[in-house]
Amino acid sequence: MNFQRSSGILLHPTSLPGRFGIGDLGDEAFAFIDFLASSNQRLWQVLPLGPTGYGDSPYQCFSAFAGNTLLISPGRLVDRGLLSADDISHAPRFPMRIDFGRVIEFKQALLERAFENFKTTNNNALRHESNKFCHENGWWLEDYALFRALKAAHGGVCWIDWEPRFVRREQDALGAARDALREKIEAEKFYQYLFFSQWRALKAYCGERGIRIIGDAPIFVAYDSADVWSHPEMFKLDRDGRPLVIAGVPPDYFSRTGQLWGNPIYNWDAMRATGFRWWIDRLRATLQTVDVLRIDHFRGFAACWEIPGGDETAERGQWVDVPGRELFITLRNTLGELPIIAEDLGVITPDVEALRDDFGFPGMRVLQFAFRGDSRNQDLPHNHIRNCIVYTGTHDNDTTVGWFHSKAGKGSTRNAEDIERERAYVLKYLSSDEREIHWDVIRAAWASVANTAIAPLQDLLGLGSRARMNLPASQQGNWQWRFRRETLTKKVSERLRELTELYGRLG
Repeated sequence: MNFQRSSGILLHPTSLPGRFGIGDLGDEAFAFIDFLASSNQRLWQVLPLGPTGYGDSPYQCFSAFAGNTLLISPGRLVDRGLLSADDISHAPRFPMRIDFGRVIEFKQALLERAFENFKTTNNNALRHESNKFCHENGWWLEDYALFRALKAAHGGVCWIDWEPRFVRREQDALGAARDALREKIEAEKFYQYLFFSQWRALKAYCGERGIRIIGDAPIFVAYDSADVWSHPEMFKLDRDGRPLVIAGVPPDYFSRTGQLWGNPIYNWDAMRATGFRWWIDRLRATLQTVDVLRIDHFRGFAACWEIPGGDETAERGQWVDVPGRELFITLRNTLGELPIIAEDLGVITPDVEALRDDFGFPGMRVLQFAFRGDSRNQDLPHNHIRNCIVYTGTHDNDTTVGWFHSKAGKGSTRNAEDIERERAYVLKYLSSDEREIHWDVIRAAWASVANTAIAPLQDLLGLGSRARMNLPASQQGNWQWRFRRETLTKKVSERLRELTELYGRLG
């Protein structure tokens, strides 16, 4: 589909400021929406909103349907009478960067206290609303809550290492677990109600301010997830439930040995036999949560890089065809027009382009990839098309300032000569003196013919590499960045609004 000419900011809610160690869906989120509106932005792009697992990555979640309860606002729980002001008045002094271990411990204790208060509440409207949510979402919520309860009972280990009767999902064993773990299961359901009630309020506020939310859905789900545990037949697993093959990408710009994601691969024959019911349910649920959906690793719907399950790098994988066209026809026939952005970065072949273009999905252009090569590079602004999304950078890139000032180093795919040549091209193309390289790159994106322009908040603020959100193929320091509320100044807002008006991106 074609989007109206508009612009917006990429910022995951965990990166919002606040006193509880991690961004949440409370006052600071509403203030950020006000900033977007005052800057004439029409889009807020977020990363996946699911409950994070290994490495705290939003791309490795315990469920494709559940919400991340770390985003629940303690302040909003006080407003609803589920916590007292005293409960949150003695919050520890958290560092500015997210310390996930401390945050999880603190917020889990608050959620448990809120659940205890909920069990004795006289607020019948709250009870009714919670019960309604659990009933309407029971088709995924029951399995998810049981999964989380069993995971906690097994010390948090991956489901494949649980007692064999639970791994095999023996019905008698699951029935006994539901009885024994009833309290924990009900608590997990309640936490999901809290997340989605707060998210709905925030999304409604965005709508009132003329802002659409762009969500993000990884093509794959985590192995250690309720999705794989409850539907093992939909994945390429061996008889013991272990992955026969896992997902990743071959060696590329980000890594010389490729990226080994570790996600299990879908059993597309089994999915086809159900009429792609799981995918229909997934997209329908996600598009009730966000307005537009970016699908990460879109090329995986044409062919998937399948790596032997026991490998430690992605080098020995092979491309295996996927029935993506059949899937999207089914999704369109069932759900109607699909407001999807195709993340079409990396190794893109004609079949991927045809799949994207035949369904009218806009692809991505990233300016940090534009200045290597020659003037025919498709990421250069003069080569953009209207039906695409131009980014200054993504969550996987360095910040624009960090990228521009980067140096060759260990693990880098570029040498010093390449970097200097690219830097000179940037300055010449943008007529920049490099003093405000971030604004020069944003201006190029906003001036592009592309219907949609997005910049990470780090670029708007001119931050360096320490503000980078994620370094692919690394394990340390990712997903921890948060901004300081005082950096969203009136001057920044006015400057962004001026560019937005100048280049006709009022939506």
